[in-house]
Amino acid sequence: MRTEDVLAAIATGLWRWDNASGVVTLDAEAARLLGLPAEPVQLTEAAVRSRFHPVDWNEIDGVVALAVAEGTLAEARLRIMDGRGRVLRTVRSRSKPLIEGNDYQLVGTLQEVAEPQPGTAARTPVTGDWRRSREAFLLDAGRALAEARSTAEVLRVAASLSMPGFSPDGLAVFGMSGERLTVIGHHGHGDGDEGPFTSMTLDTDYPAAEVVRTGRAIYLPTAEEYARRFPMTWPLAQRFGRRSWAFVPLVVAGRTMGAWMAAFEHPVAFTPDERSVLTTVARMLAQALARAGVAESERELSLGLQRTMMPVLGPGIPGIAVAARYVPTGGGLQVGGDWYDMIRLPGGAGAGRIALVIGDVQGHDVRAAGLMGQLRIALRAYASEGHRPDAVLSRASRFLYGINDGDDGDEGDGEKEYGGPRFATCLYLEVDLDSGVVEIARAGHPDPAVRMTDGTVLLRPTAGGLPLGIDPDTDYPTTRLTLEPGETLMICTDGLLETGGHDLDSGWERVRKLLEADGGEDLEALADRLVEAVHGPGSHHTTGPLADRREDDIAVLLLSRQGTAVREAPRRTMMTVAQAEPERIAAAREQVRQLLHDWSDEDQVDSAVLMVSEMVTNVLVHTDGDALLVAEVLCLEDARRLRVEVADSSDELPHKRHPGEMASSGRGLILMEMLADTWGVDPQGEGKAIWFELHERAAGNGGCG
Repeated sequence: MRTEDVLAAIATGLWRWDNASGVVTLDAEAARLLGLPAEPVQLTEAAVRSRFHPVDWNEIDGVVALAVAEGTLAEARLRIMDGRGRVLRTVRSRSKPLIEGNDYQLVGTLQEVAEPQPGTAARTPVTGDWRRSREAFLLDAGRALAEARSTAEVLRVAASLSMPGFSPDGLAVFGMSGERLTVIGHHGHGDGDEGPFTSMTLDTDYPAAEVVRTGRAIYLPTAEEYARRFPMTWPLAQRFGRRSWAFVPLVVAGRTMGAWMAAFEHPVAFTPDERSVLTTVARMLAQALARAGVAESERELSLGLQRTMMPVLGPGIPGIAVAARYVPTGGGLQVGGDWYDMIRLPGGAGAGRIALVIGDVQGHDVRAAGLMGQLRIALRAYASEGHRPDAVLSRASRFLYGINDGDDGDEGDGEKEYGGPRFATCLYLEVDLDSGVVEIARAGHPDPAVRMTDGTVLLRPTAGGLPLGIDPDTDYPTTRLTLEPGETLMICTDGLLETGGHDLDSGWERVRKLLEADGGEDLEALADRLVEAVHGPGSHHTTGPLADRREDDIAVLLLSRQGTAVREAPRRTMMTVAQAEPERIAAAREQVRQLLHDWSDEDQVDSAVLMVSEMVTNVLVHTDGDALLVAEVLCLEDARRLRVEVADSSDELPHKRHPGEMASSGRGLILMEMLADTWGVDPQGEGKAIWFELHERAAGNGGCG
């Protein structure tokens, strides 16, 4: 029998609280004990806190802090409250803090105890010191309301508040629309019960309308008092069966923005202490509603701006499938400088050509979003004119440089407001839909990645220039590759790689594993899985080696060439190492290592990487030209074969030397004789190519299909 089944049989629930992400995970029994449906669930800290009595919650904070400091068990009794503020049951919690750096997770159990009886604490002070309970309640209510991000969350928090000794059974929040009263939200009433109170004029003989008109609270301790003071609307309130009412103004910056009604099924005298609590809660509620309203307006503005700036990747393009995602994670308006685009290019035979663009303007503010929109339009215009990829980026760089030059004027106000000149990284790809040929120009942006038909994922190093907007005369060399049928190409901004405390290297390893785990799902599902794994709750449990960072925007674009995939096709990579870029030798080594990610013999992999390093280095040292590396894995009848070829433009053939004991070079061909199964040098029309082959030593490898 499973442990969970045993615990459920003895009415014991399991829970886990992640302090870093604020996510609480409950099993079915723990959810039931908290008054939720008996099924596993993940909740926010605020949602769980609303189920506990505020006094108990404040006490458990101290118990947990002591347990974390001393490494001991945290044990406490907690009262579980229902939506009407009554005690459902009392549970005992035993938990152990698991320390992870500066954060911790609490893992523990919940078990119901016999006392106190449900419902006994709803109408009486919950502790011997009522004032102390009131202070604890107000502190917790203020914190919970301050954390609410939307009007709906504010109303949920208000409905879950359990006031010490006199919790209301019905709540309603009224607002204003012109000269009429509106119901923003309510709790403790049925659906449609708000109908008669919606759209009342402010001169109606109703307590909430009078509160809004005068800005003064109204307390009605008895039904007789309500009927005497408001005879016209008493019949509307009478049917709910309440016995006391408080109508308190919601005031922000000296202006009454609405009213809050708290109704009670038991008589309440509304003593000075009780009125003080209600007034304080109303003030916090008004502030929370005002903040939520501003936040919702900003979100609506940012979503509209985002929808306007992001293209719609419509269907109907023959031969390819495309999916894209944009996740703004920084800035108060939730907009930033990341963008992507897909452009139908003029000319071309057959299915034609398209351009894919992805980029990142420096910054996460409105200025970055504005520059992103301008730059996207400029790139689209240059591409539509028929320019090649290198020319498109050169013109875009001059365009952004001109904008930056305008920002450097003598007045300093622009720099103070927008932070001075901005640059942008960009990756521009031109795709021939018939042949699958992709021409790439890169401006300081992360390289693209390709998932081959057999599941191998390679980061494709491409030549590049400076980010856009830094130097108006920067050149952007073009790199060409071929996307075979069934292969998927991914381009992204650095937010996808670095989110969660990763650098570009560790972030790429994380994304590569996700792409390799793709089980043939469609691109839309793969795009969702990439963003969820990197930006969703799961990513908070596996942060990178650097300081925790989650503030960067994320843009990712996937393109898959449709057609019949050939799994037995050679697995191939190709790259050029220029004389001026000896640092790309490291990228060549990594390309070969990734190409052999599932090779059975690690010693052979190390040998291949060593020989590639020697071959490429010899070209850069002993010739005046660039080195062209082509590596491919071919499937034989019972095994696989690696063939690596490095070509250059020099006609001088390499020859074996006999270096002395202290010599620092001259061992390249000796290494190849020792490590390669076969090798050779082939003269070409211009230059030569030196090559080697390795045969995988383990037969029957699954990589051959």
